[in-house]
Amino acid sequence: MLDKARAIVQDSLETHQVFAREGLERVVQAAELIASALAAGGKLLAFGNGGSAADAQHLAGELVNRFLLERPPLPALALTTDTSVLTAIGNDYSFDEIFSKQIKGLGQKGDVALGISTSGRSPNVLIALAAARELGLTTVGLTGRDPGEMASLCDVIICAPSRHTPRIQEIHALVVHLLCELIDLKLFGRSQ
Repeated sequence: MLDKARAIVQDSLETHQVFAREGLERVVQAAELIASALAAGGKLLAFGNGGSAADAQHLAGELVNRFLLERPPLPALALTTDTSVLTAIGNDYSFDEIFSKQIKGLGQKGDVALGISTSGRSPNVLIALAAARELGLTTVGLTGRDPGEMASLCDVIICAPSRHTPRIQEIHALVVHLLCELIDLKLFGRSQ
């Protein structure tokens, strides 16, 4: 088992090294877009399924509370947390619309919609990004190596350089922390 553990860690390290070489420019672009939107009075609306829902909640929590820097709360919502809204939409309409209806109800021009899908093919994430585009929101996507249709729906698409869900999710967790620190740096001139 120790050999297997070493192999898993090595795979993760190699994926992180590739991302450090190829993916950071898009993270910086996304951070700048989000920071500009927040500075102008907009908000961040983040969403995804399963582990991606956890990432959306993590990002919103760090922005509303704080990351490393003591600073005012920043307006961010995870569209994954209100069970009454999620189950009402899922029951009355479709699980595919659980995020898009929230985007239509809560999103305004000047906001940023951040959709997370390890596969890039989650119907509810794609439908929500399309709704955000129609309303004039800036769209950011986090996905894996093959973004598929998600790429055409995003102003900035951040792709983890892997097709393996655990490696993709590890990169997404890093991206969440990078976004928090870079947004603070852009808005407050420092991140710690």
